[in-house]
Amino acid sequence: MFLNHIKEFITKKIVKNSLSNVNNSSSDILIKKVGIIFDETYFYEKSDLIKELTKNGIKEEDCSVLVFKNRLKKNTVYDYPHFTYKNLDWNGHISKKEVKDFINQPFDLLINYYDTEKAALMAVSSQSKSNFKVGFSTVDKRLNHFMITTNAENYKVFIEELFKYLKILNKI
Repeated sequence: MFLNHIKEFITKKIVKNSLSNVNNSSSDILIKKVGIIFDETYFYEKSDLIKELTKNGIKEEDCSVLVFKNRLKKNTVYDYPHFTYKNLDWNGHISKKEVKDFINQPFDLLINYYDTEKAALMAVSSQSKSNFKVGFSTVDKRLNHFMITTNAENYKVFIEELFKYLKILNKI
């Protein structure tokens, strides 16, 4: 338990130091492929959020989902690829193949759908090869290109604000 807190602290420090080297320029590419990183600790309505995305013109087959869980239950089948703190090493690198594949996909939009800073989530978000990253304003500002001020429970407000500004930025 104590080692997990030390691992969280060290990994957060490594991720935050790497964020100082991030290039914040975004391209003018229209959004077709969307990646979503969820923190299932606080938000369970993944399918409802994806339905809101499809209502706004994003095809469901163009959405890739990655779920973070604090703990996994044995003998449970999960709908989406997932990862935990166990998949994170002391240097902030992920060891699970599904997560590495998600990180290496060049998404047009990455939605960081978590509003608390957790080292594993921040590591995946910062290592992602996506062109445009969107998240909550409560998370480190250097992690996302665009931030929305709301909480994770208000997914309809989040999606409404997201698409309002994507239209203004000519991304859709």
